[in-house]
Amino acid sequence: MSIHAPLTPKSVLRHRPLFSDKAIQAKPSVTRASRPPQRTRAQETVPPFVCVRKTTVQHKKMHLSNILVPLGSGMLVALLAVLLGQALLSWSATTWDDLHYGRPRTYQTDAFVGHEPAHTPSHFVVLNLHGRIEILEMQGGDPTHSKVYLGPQIGGTGADLVPVTIQFVASQQPQHPDMLVQFQGTQLRFRNINGGFQVAAP
Repeated sequence: MSIHAPLTPKSVLRHRPLFSDKAIQAKPSVTRASRPPQRTRAQETVPPFVCVRKTTVQHKKMHLSNILVPLGSGMLVALLAVLLGQALLSWSATTWDDLHYGRPRTYQTDAFVGHEPAHTPSHFVVLNLHGRIEILEMQGGDPTHSKVYLGPQIGGTGADLVPVTIQFVASQQPQHPDMLVQFQGTQLRFRNINGGFQVAAP
């Protein structure tokens, strides 16, 4: 004869619902959506920080290039204007000297220097002949006693186009002035001695 344990009454069992409130309120770990998430108005209007910075740098570069291009063009135009101005001034000076001194450069003047046997002034012709200064004195009243004085050799480019002039300045003998040769801002003195002119010692 088997003995069966008495069954526990159903009123004693604890009630366990199939679906608890926590299970109902729990949300799935992975959400699924049928359409992409919508951006807010703030996200649409304000671009990312990196994009703003990149746009600003590009804007600065474009602004800098817009300044450098006209600046470089202006400097080039100014340089060309300076070179053209220098060429124009050089041409003007050469043309002016051509009109006044000719080619070869020639200068003439009359003066009493104490070498004249009569009351006629001596005539002086100054030549720049291939860069060499030559002074011709034709004594007043007696051109047969003409004399030629050699000056220095002018060096440098365009030496044959340098104008050379002379003037007579007071000396120890009032009736025998010295001769002063002038060229390129240089003055060379010739002493009036013994009826002629000699280069003064430095």
